[in-house]
Amino acid sequence: MKKNVTVILLLALAAGCGALQEPPSAPPMDPSRKVNEQDCSGPIETAGGGNLRCREVTAAERRAKAAEEERLARERKEAAERAERERLERERAEQLAREEAARKAQLAEEERLAAERRRLEAEAAAAAALKAQQEREAREKAEAEALARQRAEQEAREAAARECRRLEQESSDGRAALANFVATYGKVDEFKGIAGQITVFLDKARKPKPCPPA
Repeated sequence: MKKNVTVILLLALAAGCGALQEPPSAPPMDPSRKVNEQDCSGPIETAGGGNLRCREVTAAERRAKAAEEERLARERKEAAERAERERLERERAEQLAREEAARKAQLAEEERLAAERRRLEAEAAAAAALKAQQEREAREKAEAEALARQRAEQEAREAAARECRRLEQESSDGRAALANFVATYGKVDEFKGIAGQITVFLDKARKPKPCPPA
């Protein structure tokens, strides 16, 4: 049993030594896949896929690559700065547009309010003019009615005075006629009785009613 274990160990050691002395060769590259050639002294990029091939990169190539990377970084920075400027300019233009729209809206609202104020003022002025006209017409009508009443009262007074004078004149004319009748026919026997009565009537004191002034 011990001899068997010893033989197995010796075979295993011999196999291990043989593996260290002759490493297995790498499989050949697949000719159908693209070749990804890189500088294997730095980090390896495996995202591109394909067969990896390492090559020696010279100092000039390294400087050129560094310069290219610096140029690309500068271009990216300039592009980012340009994009930022464009964004700021765009935002500024949008802000100016909003402010202009707000200004125009404010002007339109102010014009609308001014027009409404003018309309209200015009309506108030028209109402005031109408009221003044109505008051003037009412005043003129009242004055005309008052004048008409005054004229009517004056005409009534004048008519009453004329009527009074007419009656007074008729009374005077009647008494004169009676006096003339007595003087003319009082001695006639037929009229002596009536003539006496007329004389008594004429001898009574008269109380004429004074006529109103015209």
